[in-house]
Amino acid sequence: MASPKKTRRAGRAHDRRRPGGPPARRDGRSGEIASRIAGELEAIVAGSGLYLEEVRVGRSGRGMVVRVIVDLPSGPGGVGSDSLTEVSRAISARLDDVDLVEGSYTLEVSTPGAERPLTDPRHFSRAEGRLVALTLADGSGLDGRLQNLDGDTVSVRANGRLHTVRIAEISSGRMRVDMGKAESKAVEEGED
Repeated sequence: MASPKKTRRAGRAHDRRRPGGPPARRDGRSGEIASRIAGELEAIVAGSGLYLEEVRVGRSGRGMVVRVIVDLPSGPGGVGSDSLTEVSRAISARLDDVDLVEGSYTLEVSTPGAERPLTDPRHFSRAEGRLVALTLADGSGLDGRLQNLDGDTVSVRANGRLHTVRIAEISSGRMRVDMGKAESKAVEEGED
């Protein structure tokens, strides 16, 4: 008996759930499949000059959805549409070869998005030069431009001065969309 036809969609959908952490969810059968898929895709994604951020497998309506989140390995910038298209095709071809998901499913390949959470040092490195919103362990907030990452500390220009914070003291962080020079100046100088 022939296996059911797989349907795939490669796109730049932006999922707003928490990216980061391990490259695959490890809860139940879907987590097991996601882990196996991540193992199959790491070399392919790295070969495209990208980093495999996360793989998620879940239900959507009547079918399954395989969500693959990729990013640049380090430094500032974003994944270009040509790179995303290229890696999407390579991922789709590999998933056809290994056939880890039973039945039909939709493949979504995307980036973490413009307002990605900052959950590990690599994320902070990627956010250098960008506006960030941080919540510190003491409950205070710090919104400003991330200047640099140095070991286990980040420097953020906010309220007209440079703040140095240990990553361990940050309870949550997120990149912010930079709406232009006026907003950037207001945030950095404390007029926000």
